Amino acid sequence: MYNAQGQNGQTAQNGQNGQQNQPNRQTRAVYGPQSALTDFLASHNISAAQIRSDADARRRQAARDDAAEDENGNGESSAAGARSGRRSSRNDNDEASLKRKREEEKKLAKIKESKAFKKRKQRSDLSDDELARALMESNSGPMPGQIEHCEICEKRFTVSPYSLAGPNGGLLCPPCGREIAKERESGQKKKPKKPANTGPVGRRRAIQSRILDGDVGTKSLATLCVQTLAKNVDLADSLGDLPDHLVDKIARMFSKRRLLKPETLPLFVQPGTEDLHIYDGAKLGEQDYISIFQTASKLKNLKIRCGIQFKDEVMDYLLSRDINLETFYLHGANLLSDEKWHKFIQEKGEKLKGIQVYYTDNHFGDETIATLKDHCSNLKRLKVENNQKLTNDGVKAIASLSALEHLGLQLQHKTESDAYIEVVSRIGANLKTFSLKIVPEVDDTLLQAIHEHCRSLSKFRITDSEFMTDQGFVDLFTKWTNPPLRFVDLQKCRQIDASKPRENPDSVGLCSEGFKALMAHSGEKLQYLNIHACRHISREAFEEVFHKDAQYPELKELEISFCEEVTDFILGSIFRSCPRIREVNVFGCMKVKEVRVPRGVILVGVPNAQGMMVEGSDD
Repeated sequence: MYNAQGQNGQTAQNGQNGQQNQPNRQTRAVYGPQSALTDFLASHNISAAQIRSDADARRRQAARDDAAEDENGNGESSAAGARSGRRSSRNDNDEASLKRKREEEKKLAKIKESKAFKKRKQRSDLSDDELARALMESNSGPMPGQIEHCEICEKRFTVSPYSLAGPNGGLLCPPCGREIAKERESGQKKKPKKPANTGPVGRRRAIQSRILDGDVGTKSLATLCVQTLAKNVDLADSLGDLPDHLVDKIARMFSKRRLLKPETLPLFVQPGTEDLHIYDGAKLGEQDYISIFQTASKLKNLKIRCGIQFKDEVMDYLLSRDINLETFYLHGANLLSDEKWHKFIQEKGEKLKGIQVYYTDNHFGDETIATLKDHCSNLKRLKVENNQKLTNDGVKAIASLSALEHLGLQLQHKTESDAYIEVVSRIGANLKTFSLKIVPEVDDTLLQAIHEHCRSLSKFRITDSEFMTDQGFVDLFTKWTNPPLRFVDLQKCRQIDASKPRENPDSVGLCSEGFKALMAHSGEKLQYLNIHACRHISREAFEEVFHKDAQYPELKELEISFCEEVTDFILGSIFRSCPRIREVNVFGCMKVKEVRVPRGVILVGVPNAQGMMVEGSDD
């Protein structure tokens, strides 16, 4: 027993020594769940550690007093020791308070030098000391991790570094903080971001974008005004009495930036509006289109692109109004039924002078063309493109529109030459523009009919023909009594043979002789020429047409992409022969490398260090 007790006592002593040595080691604290009392004390900023420290200090002080009393052995000495202990404790307290005061004064002095103090001083009537003390108290809030009550909903929550201050200086719980943050953000106007300095690459890209938009050189005052309006569209109430061409320019800019929506539509629709051009109506709904006819009672010329929501209900409202349209341009309204088209033509066709219909899918077919013949006696312009319903029979019915002057067709159904020949033979004498896009089956017989019957054409387009020949074009332009053309588009009239692309024994498409005949007939007045992908025009033909003495004073735009024989010399001859040339496209012309571009001319399609599009700078 004795040995056991001795061993136990020795073990206990070793344990105490081990506990005494523990502070020298690195310990790991493991905390369990907190009690309700601990949470309550923490919510009132009462620290259990502080309470424990104060209690230990009092115990140590009491132990020192008892030891002093035992040493003195009498009451006087005990009383004297107690008084001296109290005096020393008061001295310690006085020193601590003085130290706290000095620290507080330092903090107050630092706060008085801060920017926040100076800003608050301008809006406050308090003295400097009071204001600095208020700022110091507001900064000494609860520490992260403590429990606090929300100032608004009074729910308990854990304070974090991201807790927001409430209106009265308290803290907010996360849900209330998010709501207050949203209100503050909505009340404050965001500062506009400074444009990033992208360096020379970004500037070059911006210049290329301007050239693509057609902006060359210094911007005009009207262009600057239009761009400023587009940037500040929310501040505009009306466009005032601007001329029609400026209103149209603004409408184009709005469509480019996708700014045309129900809120900005009233800028263009006024009670006295006669001409309305909507270049992008994708953001407009049925009611927005109806509002146009409610407001603009004098509307005569209506143009709508991407009019997806122009449906039967909108057409019904248009028919119910006393509005007599003279020209009607509708693009993308593929939900408008044939029945409504027929009703519109029957009721409004008498005053109608022009109708242009694009992307109507399976509507506006042969029956609709027959309705035009019966009710639109004054119709002068008809364009139907990307249509899946119009066939050869409908094309033949166009021949009955005796007043027609402008005709443009691009149909999905295959059409043949006989239908177009019937149209040209009956109304060709009155036609001023004749445009057929993607007609692979049409052949030289149509060119012969045009040569015989058309006497007033100024615009001529036939594209993607696979059967017209070079001789057919020669016969068309040779001794043709039609005045010189101003607009010619014969792109992709060439032979298609993937196995032998450069061989053309039958001279299919526009080749050298046809190109010479074209320029001999119309070169004097020609303003726009497109011979894109007519790759069988030889280098000699280009050099002969643009020889040193040739002059084409009106030519402004030239499209010769994928004409493989175009060289730097030919381009230089073009610049010399066409003094008013503004733009030349040479995509796929691999022999063009280092041509010098005159000032004011845009050369598109030469990949080099300056970009795909080059603005000329040579004098």
